[in-house]
Amino acid sequence: MDVLLAQFARILPDDLHAIMVLNGAGWHDKRALHDPANLTLVPPPPYAPDLNPVKRIWLYLRERYLSHRLLADEETVVDACCCAWNALTAETGRIQSLCANPYITKVTS
Repeated sequence: MDVLLAQFARILPDDLHAIMVLNGAGWHDKRALHDPANLTLVPPPPYAPDLNPVKRIWLYLRERYLSHRLLADEETVVDACCCAWNALTAETGRIQSLCANPYITKVTS
């Protein structure tokens, strides 16, 4: 996880500070990680999976791009997921709006 954090921090523009919301996975324990200076790690409140921003992204992708479809094989599933992800990332500000939760704002201000 430290390698991922370091690589992610390296690709951020110099004038940008990112916030990464972690989940409860054991390797996401903030005490064991070395977060780079341009990255703030935020754990979600305990017992609150509905506040996990990634779940909101998956819901958005399922509702708009991936539901009610029969996909022939694994390659078709991967292609559909890639198309959905590319469509999502092409929408400026969409990920930020999906992931904006009041508790994140409180932690970062």
